[in-house]
Amino acid sequence: MAWTTKDMPSQAGRLAIVTGANAGLGYETALALAAAGAKVILAVRNPAKGEAAVARIMDQHRAAKVELELLDLASLASVRSFARRILVRDEPLDLLINNAGVMMPPRRETTVDGFELQFGVNYLGHFALTSQLLGPLRRALGSRVVNLSSGAHHTGKIDLDDLNWERRPYRPWAAYSQSKLAMLMFAFELQRRSEAAGWDLMANAAHPGFARTELIANGPGLDSLMARLSRPLQGLISQSAADGALPILYAATAPEAAGGGYYGPSRMFEMIGPPKRADVASQARNQAVAAKLWAISQQLTGVGFG
Repeated sequence: MAWTTKDMPSQAGRLAIVTGANAGLGYETALALAAAGAKVILAVRNPAKGEAAVARIMDQHRAAKVELELLDLASLASVRSFARRILVRDEPLDLLINNAGVMMPPRRETTVDGFELQFGVNYLGHFALTSQLLGPLRRALGSRVVNLSSGAHHTGKIDLDDLNWERRPYRPWAAYSQSKLAMLMFAFELQRRSEAAGWDLMANAAHPGFARTELIANGPGLDSLMARLSRPLQGLISQSAADGALPILYAATAPEAAGGGYYGPSRMFEMIGPPKRADVASQARNQAVAAKLWAISQQLTGVGFG
């Protein structure tokens, strides 16, 4: 039987953080968690959009417990500031949904700290955030970290010598694919380290398939070749943001979801449909590269785990 939000266990008494929760997958994830009883922190970059998202959730669920916190994953200073505000609350953190992302800016752009934008926002910002929230995650019983990857990880390659595209000609799709491969490898490596260190933390990953979100509409540019080619097919091979969020919610809440698992849609080459175990590219299983990427990521962000 297809898994839906009706199959979610109650999330009452749990605290969840969803990055990029003002729209698209992040919003639908936050909405579903709030409807199931969780207290949800919407971690967003744009305060006006964040406030509008909170209002929409409250309109649908009057008893929802939702809060807004500002977080710009393109700035390590913003990540540190956000984490400090969470730590001051001194609450166990049950769910961290590392969802926010950017997709295929046509020209190489950089974060505040000089990282290539997609690698910096999609991966390094979340790596730093997870590190700094490890304490409250470890204090929660059965906490989970869910990383957003993509089917694009199958074409990804981790170039340890040029992660930020400073030496190679910038290629938007290749840079996006690398960032999403990094997110998947991060989930697997975090699970391995949790098991080795006894953190009692489950880490897994999910992808939404071809979900109709602002990321797809705005990321590659409305006039890009990818955008033009995909428009006629969207009605056939795409699904709503709410359906695209189901693998995320499954990874975050389903008792059957496993540490080190990867979940995505079940039909049309994992583009649409209810959640299932997703296919993992062989390069995502390379533990030697994952360990090197972890070490480099700590150096780049100045964070540590444990």
